[in-house]
Amino acid sequence: MLQVGLVGLGYWGPSLLRVLFDLADVQVRWICDSDAERLERFERRYPGVRASQRIDDVLADDAVDAVVIATPVYTHFYLASRALDAGKHTFVEKPLAASSEEADELVRVARSKGLALMCGHTFIYSPPVRAVKALLDGGELGEVFFISSSRVNLGLHQPDVSVIWDLGPHDFSILRYWLDEMPSSISAVGRDSVVEGIPDVAFVTLRFPSGTLVNVEMSWLAPSKLRRTVVVGSKKMVVYDDSSTEPVRIFDHGVVYEDPTTFGEYQLSYRTGDIVSPHVDSAEPLAVQLGDFVNAVDTETPPPGHGEICRDVVRLIEAAEESLQDGGAPVSIGTGRFSRQWS
Repeated sequence: MLQVGLVGLGYWGPSLLRVLFDLADVQVRWICDSDAERLERFERRYPGVRASQRIDDVLADDAVDAVVIATPVYTHFYLASRALDAGKHTFVEKPLAASSEEADELVRVARSKGLALMCGHTFIYSPPVRAVKALLDGGELGEVFFISSSRVNLGLHQPDVSVIWDLGPHDFSILRYWLDEMPSSISAVGRDSVVEGIPDVAFVTLRFPSGTLVNVEMSWLAPSKLRRTVVVGSKKMVVYDDSSTEPVRIFDHGVVYEDPTTFGEYQLSYRTGDIVSPHVDSAEPLAVQLGDFVNAVDTETPPPGHGEICRDVVRLIEAAEESLQDGGAPVSIGTGRFSRQWS
């Protein structure tokens, strides 16, 4: 069985701990958190697990094969570097690191040591997200004209990062997964409505080499929770709603433009066909993702393309933050479709 140490029992750590305990080929050997009271609480719930406030104890245990890190963003590079240096396969919650330089270094170290390194972009393991990916790859939507996404709620305000660092990894990872390309430019506007210096609302625009235009709304300051993305193609349109009982709906709607036969003449016809809600698997994304991590450790082969998605998400966050600080000025990003696979 894979012997795992979990570092961080704050917001997301307990969910990771629950799923790790449910995996048949995993044994949680250590839990670690700097908060003594919190650590004691989970130690009572899981009496057979070793507990420590010091990651040194986890890393010094030769029986530990892998470390799962669920701590604040600014700690990711330090903790993941230490885990990799100790020869442990490493899973880090999103985003992978606080800068693209740090993300590149983690990937380099993992490769050089032959260790599995994964980042917790759970949404790319979501069955509805994968269903939309299949539609895009199959050409069912045609040319993708634009994508509009809203990810808003009342909270949770983060004390150390902006709304882009907090919510951006979700949409940026989905877009990178769906479109298989990086945008040529990104721009962002927003404001710090509540806490000075920490933007809590942002509107991000991404322009892609293929011509696709994307707008992403992120906010901790909304009257209700909304997780909704609309993909508009030349053939069909799709609505992905993470909170709906029908998370994927395909609209056979569109506009047909006929070339004019004479100057100044044009004709448009509007198509309103069927609306289909396909069956979507009910697998828990977090369980699928951690299962993928276990497989990556067993086979010593990370999921194809995963490393590049993790690094590219950090690049997109950095570019969006730069634009936000510069009043919305577009920031250029390296372009190109990703036909190669990372391993």
